Amino acid sequence: MDLSIAALALTSAFLHPFWNLLVKDSAYGQGAFLNCIIASLVLAGVQALLLGIDLSSGLQVWPLLLIAAAGEVLFGITLLATYSRGDLSVYYPIIRSSPLFIVIVGVSLLGHRYGATLLLGIGLVVVGAFFLQYHGTKRLLHDPHTLIVALLAMMSVGIYSLADAVALRAIDPAVRLFWVELMVAPSLAVWYALRRPHERSALVHLFGGWRATPWRFLAIGVLAYVSYFLVLAAYKLGGNVAAVTSLRQASIPISVLLAAYYLRETSLLRRMLWSLVLAAGIVVIIAAG
Repeated sequence: MDLSIAALALTSAFLHPFWNLLVKDSAYGQGAFLNCIIASLVLAGVQALLLGIDLSSGLQVWPLLLIAAAGEVLFGITLLATYSRGDLSVYYPIIRSSPLFIVIVGVSLLGHRYGATLLLGIGLVVVGAFFLQYHGTKRLLHDPHTLIVALLAMMSVGIYSLADAVALRAIDPAVRLFWVELMVAPSLAVWYALRRPHERSALVHLFGGWRATPWRFLAIGVLAYVSYFLVLAAYKLGGNVAAVTSLRQASIPISVLLAAYYLRETSLLRRMLWSLVLAAGIVVIIAAG
C-alpha cells in the first residue's frame, strides 16, 4: 500500500475513537451524532465553494450516493442504540469490524473462495467479539439484543464504505460528503425527534447540546468530518476498501483505553486482550483476501 494512503487511514483511525467517545458520553447523544452529519454537510459545502469543486458531479454516481446514505442512516440509528445500552470498550471493536463484512460480501458476490488463512481470520474476529461481551455467566451472550444491533452497525459501515470506494473513483470527497449528508441529516433528525425522551422538546433534543456543551459539539463535528474525509481521500488515491478499513482497526485499542480512563469502564486488560485478538483477525482476513 502507498505510504500516503496508509498515513491517511492511520490518522483517521487515531481521530475516530475520540468523537465516538464524546458522542457516547454526551447527555444529548442523538443530537451529537446529528451534529456530525450537519457539520460534515456544511464543511463540505464550504470546501467545495472555496476550491471551486463542482457539486453537480455527484449526479453521475447518484445510485452509489443513495446506497451510502442508506448505510449511514442505518449506522446513525444502530450506533446510538448500541451506545445507549452497552460499553464503548465492548461494542466499538465489534462495530469497527466492517472489513469482515466487506470480505464476506466480496466472497459471496464475486465468487472468491474461503482459504484456510481467511477462515483463521474470521475465527479470530468471532472469538474476539464473543469474549469482548462475554461476562462469565451461564449465558453465552451477555446482551444478545445489543450485540445484534452492534452487528447491524458494523454491516452499515461496510455498506457505505463499499459504495464510497467506488464513487470516489469519479468524484471529489467533498461532493460525496455534501450530497450524502444532505440526504442523511433530515432522515436522522426525524427518527431522533420521534424517539426523544418525553420530557424534551424535539428542538432541545436535537440541538440542546449546543447550549449545554458548545465546545464538545464543535469538537465532535470537526473530528467526525476530518476523520472520514481522510478515509475518502485514501479511496480517491486508489486505496483498496478492505485494506483501508483494515488499517483503521488501529482505532480499536485506542477506544478501549479511552473508555477505561474517561468513561471508567472496567476490565481494561481483558477487553484490551480480546480487542487485539479481533483486530488481528481483521489483519489476517485482509492478508488472505
